Amino acid sequence: MTAEQKIHFYKGPAGGWGALRSVAKHLQQQGVAVKGAKTLLSANQPDGFDCPGCAWPDRDHRSTFEFCENGAKAIAAEATSHRATAQVLGGHTVSELAEWSDFDLENLGRITEPLVYDAASDRYVPIAWDDAFELIAARLNALKDPNEAMFYTSGRASNEAAFLYQLFVREFGTNNFPDCSNMCHEPSGQGLKPTIGIGKGTVTLHDFEQADAIFIFGQNPGTNHPRMLGELREASKRGCKIVSFNPLRERGLERFADPQDKMEMATLGSTPISTHYFQLRIGGDMAVMKALCKRVFELDDAAVAAGGERVLDLGFIAEHTHGFEAFEASIRAESWEALEAESGLSQEQLCAAGDLYAQAKRVIICWGMGITQHQHSVATIQHIAALLMLRGNLGRPGAGACPVRGHSNVQGDRTMGIYEKPPKALLDRLGQVFGFEPPRENGYGTVEAIQAMLDGKGKVFIALGGNFAAATPDTVATWKALRSTELTVHVTTKFNRSHTIHGKEALVLPCLGRTEIDMQATGPQGVTVEDSMSMVHISSGMNAPASEHLLSEPMIVARLAAATLKGRSKTPWLWLVEDYSRIRDKIEEVFDDFKDFNEKIKQPGGFRLRNTASERVWNTPTGKANFITHALPTDTPFHLAQARAIEHKAVVFNLATVRSHDQYNTTIYGMDDRYRGVWGHRRVVFINKEDLRQIGMKAGQWVDITSVYSDGDTRRAEKFVLIEYDIPRGCLASYFPETNALVPLSSISIGAGTPTSKSIPVVLTLRPQDEPVPQAQARSVADARA
Repeated sequence: MTAEQKIHFYKGPAGGWGALRSVAKHLQQQGVAVKGAKTLLSANQPDGFDCPGCAWPDRDHRSTFEFCENGAKAIAAEATSHRATAQVLGGHTVSELAEWSDFDLENLGRITEPLVYDAASDRYVPIAWDDAFELIAARLNALKDPNEAMFYTSGRASNEAAFLYQLFVREFGTNNFPDCSNMCHEPSGQGLKPTIGIGKGTVTLHDFEQADAIFIFGQNPGTNHPRMLGELREASKRGCKIVSFNPLRERGLERFADPQDKMEMATLGSTPISTHYFQLRIGGDMAVMKALCKRVFELDDAAVAAGGERVLDLGFIAEHTHGFEAFEASIRAESWEALEAESGLSQEQLCAAGDLYAQAKRVIICWGMGITQHQHSVATIQHIAALLMLRGNLGRPGAGACPVRGHSNVQGDRTMGIYEKPPKALLDRLGQVFGFEPPRENGYGTVEAIQAMLDGKGKVFIALGGNFAAATPDTVATWKALRSTELTVHVTTKFNRSHTIHGKEALVLPCLGRTEIDMQATGPQGVTVEDSMSMVHISSGMNAPASEHLLSEPMIVARLAAATLKGRSKTPWLWLVEDYSRIRDKIEEVFDDFKDFNEKIKQPGGFRLRNTASERVWNTPTGKANFITHALPTDTPFHLAQARAIEHKAVVFNLATVRSHDQYNTTIYGMDDRYRGVWGHRRVVFINKEDLRQIGMKAGQWVDITSVYSDGDTRRAEKFVLIEYDIPRGCLASYFPETNALVPLSSISIGAGTPTSKSIPVVLTLRPQDEPVPQAQARSVADARA
């Protein structure tokens, strides 16, 4: 952790020596300089473990080093020598721990034995595993209705653990699966499935080798999935156009120095990443998609007039799509003035981007949570698919849709059935294979589960991993919801915020990490994960467990199921976890795509699940890929807040929550954000210098942030320092989870229910009593492009 607090903008590339120094620093901070270095050599190797960080796919293991800076931080945090023993945790009341920072809580280290909350002393104390399972089983079985229990899942859970978990919960009698997908890429699945028939991306890493252009929306790969920079670097070096759309200038989208390139490292060189960079306004992505489509139609008209080659792929459109005429009419009806106003880009810029798309024969479009966490995210993603369809950029080499997922198995968990709205075919098959009648009623997603707990309908909350209290929106309401429950249970490796926000009774159950040896009755076990590109491969730990009292996630789920469903389940829970190949056999029985599962994972790199859209097979009601039309949104919470603000002569900004570089999701590895030049701070607001001038404030001053929604509730995040940054006027950025409190439960994406954390209407209020923070001069646009 950096002791000095300063703002000094970073001029180097992403990666490079800065990344290597950061890896060494974090290994040392966790007391595993030697052990951690050895552990890293097994990351993402055929006979090693899958990185517990992001879901970016593994290459063909061209070198020993198949990890990135932030993956190394995740591995160091898991392999840490720090131990949060019962004695360490018991030395503080939970009320005291609740006042600690997120960084300090997780830096306590690995939890070593199961813990139960003792209300009399306000402390966590040890509990035997058998007693813990019996307590949970008793509380679950005492519920009047199985739907009074909520079962959350983190994207780090393996396929085996997720499969057992969903099976247990459905045998218990509910489909209540609030899941991390509900807070990130739910719109990708909901947007793509009715459009192309599958809720996943269509590309592989090999497509990146053949693409003529890669369009990137709403992503910061340098921090969130740095291994992607390797693919972008190779694409850039061979002349592929990389076209980035992001409100902030992000260093990882500008330049990258590959730590494995000896010449680049020796000469302090770097490779340019984006050939074109468009700083659109927050929330302007759908307008950009419409503008790119409009430009394609204009260019096609010009080609027809000149007797040249058509820009539209009429053959693909005729054979493979439905709804083209209505979509074309809706796009042609859009005015350039409206598209400029909503996107924040000029017609000239939008046409230039459209020309780049039209000139490329093979195009990949990538996106992250900068697209999904908006009210109109589903509509935006359906326009991405439409843009790809106009030129046949689906189902052929070097082209396709690429939603870049977060945690390492978030996509696999959904494949395994972690879904509150399960398809009938899945429930039918589960019933046939395991001999029970699954519940048919849809369950609660994340936001719905929070509301159910607030309404007294949710009595028990069980989390398989994650940090629910820190990841969710509307912090005050969410914490009230969790505290209103009868019992909270968290399966975890480390202590975090959620364990201080608990029900009347609470358990913390420590599990093995991805890097650790999982020894069961038949010997050491491996688990499987599915990455963002539908590749499934095995992961085997190599470190001794942090404590002899740890259980694996599959074992915890199996023992919980055996205790809860005693006498009424035909499933041989404890037999299944003696050998995880038995779990995989059952997965194969339920899911046709996993035929020969145990054999396929023996091959290095694993195997790819069938992706029908990449084969141009469209599993939609029309049997084709569907063009779906949507109006340009002009009534978002930000639009409405702006309209009200004009009446009161106030200045409303649009705030996007982002990660710092020393962060992965809610896990805080340190207090620095190297690429944005922030050191020792987390409570910061990035703002345009002209906006500072307009509101009469200065960089370094402290402000409170208040969101302005029509529900009339006051939601405030206090004491943030203003940082002058290269960001469009009217836009702000700040870190989560510190700003999650600003998002109401009611502000969600239409059709997906994802919190709108990337578009929050806010006002700033000066805190004159706080001493300003000195800052270095903000980098100019020219500096950013250097």
